[in-house]
Amino acid sequence: MTIAAQAMSGETIDPITLEVLWNRILSVTNEQQAALMRTAFSTVVRESQDLACGVFDTLGNMVAQSETGTPGHINSMATGMRHFLEKYPTGTLDEGDVLLTNDPWMTAGQINDITIATPIFHRRKIVAYFANTCHMSDIGGRIMSAEAREVYEEGLYIPIMKLFRRGERNEELFKIIRGNVRTPDEVEGDLYAMTSCNDVGGAALIEFMVEFGLDSIDPLGAQIMARSERALREAIARFPDGVYENEIWSDGFDDEPILLKATVTVAGDELTVDHAGSSPQSRYGINSVLNYTHAYTSFAVKAAISPEVPHNEGAFRPVYVTAPEGTILNPRHPAPVAARHIIGHFLPGLVFGALAKAMPTQFMADGAGPSWNTVFRGVARNGEGYVFTLFQCGGTGARPTKDGLSNVGFPTGLAGVPGEVMENLTTLVMWERALRPDSGGAGRHRGGLGQTVTIGSANGEHWSMSGMYDRTRYPAQGLHGGMPGAAGEYLTSTGDRPSPKRQHRFEPDTRATVELPGGGGYFSPSEREPERVLQDVIDGYVSVESAERDYGVKITRTTGPEERISLPEHYAIDRDATLLVRGPEPR
Repeated sequence: MTIAAQAMSGETIDPITLEVLWNRILSVTNEQQAALMRTAFSTVVRESQDLACGVFDTLGNMVAQSETGTPGHINSMATGMRHFLEKYPTGTLDEGDVLLTNDPWMTAGQINDITIATPIFHRRKIVAYFANTCHMSDIGGRIMSAEAREVYEEGLYIPIMKLFRRGERNEELFKIIRGNVRTPDEVEGDLYAMTSCNDVGGAALIEFMVEFGLDSIDPLGAQIMARSERALREAIARFPDGVYENEIWSDGFDDEPILLKATVTVAGDELTVDHAGSSPQSRYGINSVLNYTHAYTSFAVKAAISPEVPHNEGAFRPVYVTAPEGTILNPRHPAPVAARHIIGHFLPGLVFGALAKAMPTQFMADGAGPSWNTVFRGVARNGEGYVFTLFQCGGTGARPTKDGLSNVGFPTGLAGVPGEVMENLTTLVMWERALRPDSGGAGRHRGGLGQTVTIGSANGEHWSMSGMYDRTRYPAQGLHGGMPGAAGEYLTSTGDRPSPKRQHRFEPDTRATVELPGGGGYFSPSEREPERVLQDVIDGYVSVESAERDYGVKITRTTGPEERISLPEHYAIDRDATLLVRGPEPR
C-alpha cells in the first residue's frame, strides 16, 4: 500500500515513514517563517522574531509550527484558529481570500498582535490553512503601555474580516489601518509579508502533497497529532499523581502588587492547572486574557514534562487550564491588556515552582520572567516621528546541574536587537550594553545575569520611553538554598527613578538606564567550587565583594597601581581565609 493510501485510509503509518513526512511538514512551516522574516519591514518581526507560523488541517487543528516563535503567539494562534472557522466556515471562502484579526480575546492577547490566516486550495477545495501572528510596530491609540484603562484606548480593533478578497486588496480596510497607525508603511509592509509567507507555505505544502500523492493532509495530520498526544499522556502518567500549588508576586502597577497562583492537579495521564486565587483584574493594561494565559501555562507543562514531543494540537489535549472570569488571568472585556506579557511571562515559572514540589531536582529556579519591553518615540533625522520597540531579557534561573543563562529570552523566545540597528533607524544612541555583575542569584549553580543598558537621544529633541518592566520589587527566588537574583532598576541621568510601567518624556540630554533582573540560584552558594567562583570573578560575572559575602570565597587581586586592567593572573583564591569561612571541603 502506498503512503498516500495508508494516510487516506487511516491505517497506521510506520514510524520511520511518519517521521519523514513530519519533517517535510516542518520544513514547509520553516519556509513560511523564512519568507516572513526576510520580507518583514519592522525590526519587531525581522530582528526580534516576535512572531509565530503554523499549518492547520481543515478542522483548524494545528499540525505543525515553525522552529521560531513565542509561546504566547504560537499557542494562542493554535487555540484561536477556531474563531476564524466559526466566522468563515468551509464553503464561505474563495481562493485568494486572506483573513485577519487582532481581537485580544480570540488570539494573542493584545491589540498590537495581528493574526493572518489563509485557506490553501488544491484541486478547487480547501486542504489546509496557514496562519501567522506578528507584533505590529504600532497600532494607534496610546503608544503601547500599561497605562490604558480599557482596551478601546489601546489602538485600532479589527474584527475577523478579509484583508484580501479573491486576491484583491480590501482597499477600505487598508485605508482604515493606514489612517490609524503612526508607522503606516511599516505596518502595511508587514501585512504583506504576513500574507506572502502564508502563500509560500501553501505552495510548498501542495508540492509535498503532489509528491506523495495526498489529496488531503487531514488523515496524516490526525496521526501526527495522535502521536504527540500519546507521548505527552505517557509523560504525564510518569509524573506522580497529586495536587501541587505555588504562588508568585508581580510588582503590578504602581503600588498595587499582583498575586498569581497555580494549583496543578496530576491525575493519571491528564493534568489541570487552575489559577483560582489570583488577583482580580487590574484597572491597568497588565491583564492576561484566558487565551494568552492558556498559551504560557500549557507551554510550561510541555516544556517541563516532555519538551521533545512535537508541538501541535495533540500536545494540548491532555492539559486543561482554567482561571476564574474577572481575574488578572481571565479579564472581562473591555479590560486593558496591552502589556499582558508582564503577567503572562510569569506563568512558566509559576507552574515550574508547583511541579518542583513533586520532583525537587528537575526544574529550573525562578528567572527574570517578563521581558522588558520599551517603546521609544522621537524625531528622526528626516524630521518625521519614529516609533521603535526594543525587547530585552534578564537572566534565567539556575538549573539542577547548570548555571542559568544570561539575558536569554525565556519564556518568550525573543531575540535581541543589535544596538546598531536601533541607532540606524532612530536618533537614539545606546551608550552602554553590558552584563550586570552580581545580578545572578548565588548558588552551587548561579542564576543567569541581567544586563545594564543606557540609552539617550543624539539630535537635541525631546524623546520618550514607554516602559513595561517588572521584578523591580519582587526578585526571582532561588531553589533549595539558592539565593534570589537581583531586582531590576530603572533610573535616569538626572537621578530620577521613573515608574516602570508608564510613558515618560525626557529632555534632549537625559539618558535612561535600565538594569534588568537576574535569575535565582540553585542549592547553597557554599557548595559552589571555589575555582568556579574565581572564574566568575575573572569573567566579571561576580564581584570580589560578592565572592566573599555570598559564596564565602576570599579572592585576592594583585593589580598594581600602574596597571589599569586586571588580567586573569592577577586573581587568586586565598585558601586559608576561605577555609575559615567555609570549613574543610567535604571528602
